[in-house]
Amino acid sequence: MIPLRESFRDIPLYSPPKRPCRVDLSDNTNLFGVPPAAERVLRESRPESLSRYPRGYAPDLRNVLASRLGVGVGCVTTGCGSDDVLDSALRAFLEPGEVLAFQDPTFVMMPLFAKVNGLKTAPVPLRADFDVDPEALLATGAKVIYLCSPNNPTGTPLSRAAVEHVVEKAPGIVIIDEAYVEFSSAPDFMDLARTRQNVLVTRTFSKAYGLAGMRVGWGVGSLALIAEVEKARGPYKLTTLAESMAVAVLREDPMWVEVQVVEARRNREHLRAELMSMGLSPLPSEGNFLMVPMPDALGVAQRMRERDVNVRAFQGLTGVGDALRIGSGPWPMLEAALTALRESLR
Repeated sequence: MIPLRESFRDIPLYSPPKRPCRVDLSDNTNLFGVPPAAERVLRESRPESLSRYPRGYAPDLRNVLASRLGVGVGCVTTGCGSDDVLDSALRAFLEPGEVLAFQDPTFVMMPLFAKVNGLKTAPVPLRADFDVDPEALLATGAKVIYLCSPNNPTGTPLSRAAVEHVVEKAPGIVIIDEAYVEFSSAPDFMDLARTRQNVLVTRTFSKAYGLAGMRVGWGVGSLALIAEVEKARGPYKLTTLAESMAVAVLREDPMWVEVQVVEARRNREHLRAELMSMGLSPLPSEGNFLMVPMPDALGVAQRMRERDVNVRAFQGLTGVGDALRIGSGPWPMLEAALTALRESLR
């Protein structure tokens, strides 16, 4: 008989309802293509590099990021996507049985990471304006507080006042997930990672940078904080190819990224207007997606998949209820989604 961990018995695999569709707007990745510099790296890659381990702890990428942010290289960590950095941080700063607090709703992987690491969770509902409730978060006494801005899945940003209050009064570490920050007009919180000892800001190359398939994430914090995350993550989380692509895109393709970001934001607002003309009420968003509350979102999403369009359905979200999350991409894809949605609502 296989000895099983009791705490693992009811942990599901991450597998949102999905099937191959001509139009896939379900995962908020960059739908405008691959950065030219990443394509160049792929063409020029040497096959013999596949038989050797990558360099430990991604030194080239860390150096480039540190230089751009004006911090020491020891203040930057990387991982297999930003979710790997988040998971590593939980292992670094929480013992099994301790509490992780987070806004509710938020990134669906955080409760799962907590359970896998043997942690207790303290979800704190967002306020009616979708900002965090600082006092309620602090009242949990959690040694690690997770914040997400712009928030996934709502798309809403957190206020500077609320986040600073949490950071100032938190008894431990505050993690600020900025996976969608490139799409936001709201101020970011990277300055807190540079100036506060207890803040870790995480970002990713999976969204605006068009490298979701290469799985590259990173984080910034104080020297002592990052040293602990590095211990938890292990040495070979980035492949040689992934690191080379990320470095090349940072150095060569900032304008390509900016053009795609501008288009995604423009199309997001066009999509919002079309949805409102249908009598729907999408939440205000600073991400590359819209959250659209509606009854029977799961059934609507299934009917849209039957029409070759995939979007993400959520059920019973705190303060939202059932909703669809629709990613922003090239307008023809969004037009197809609107047509499928109209037909699915009849």
